[in-house]
Amino acid sequence: MRVLGLDPGSRRTGWGVVERRARALHCVAAGHVSPPARLSLAERLHAIVREVDEVMERFAPDQVVIEAAFHHSYARSTLVLGHVRGALMVAAVERGLPIAEYAPRAIKLAVTGRGGAAKQQVTAMVKAQLGLATLPQVDAADALAGALCHLNRARFEVQRRRTPANERLQAMLASVRGAR
Repeated sequence: MRVLGLDPGSRRTGWGVVERRARALHCVAAGHVSPPARLSLAERLHAIVREVDEVMERFAPDQVVIEAAFHHSYARSTLVLGHVRGALMVAAVERGLPIAEYAPRAIKLAVTGRGGAAKQQVTAMVKAQLGLATLPQVDAADALAGALCHLNRARFEVQRRRTPANERLQAMLASVRGAR
């Protein structure tokens, strides 16, 4: 499974592609998109989506992970972040890719063991877990951390098995819902 992690930002959006091969996780590629600050918000969104779309084309992920929005003390910052997240979601949906969202604390907890970990700790743990030779750039490290979080969680999720009893239960629940 190949996952594209995205760390949204209007000034810099990090991206990282992580792949599970057998039982090991490998960094395929990582980077960031930094549109010129002089551009309007709409132009920056366009530039971000265009470059992330190229990343999706080049690395063909199976899923996309986008860091969930958190609240800034400034409403405008939260609103702008929401615009970036929305644009990235549309780009993924246009390619038919499923999207997972994780809160920043959940990502930090999955990667470092502490939900309140500092960026330097996240970056160091991403480097260690993926066996990278050098520390990744901070925004790329956050995106890689999101992908790692998702792949680690997916490893432990149990698929619901189709059994005759399970199918009878689902049919019974459907008939109860229909009777309402």
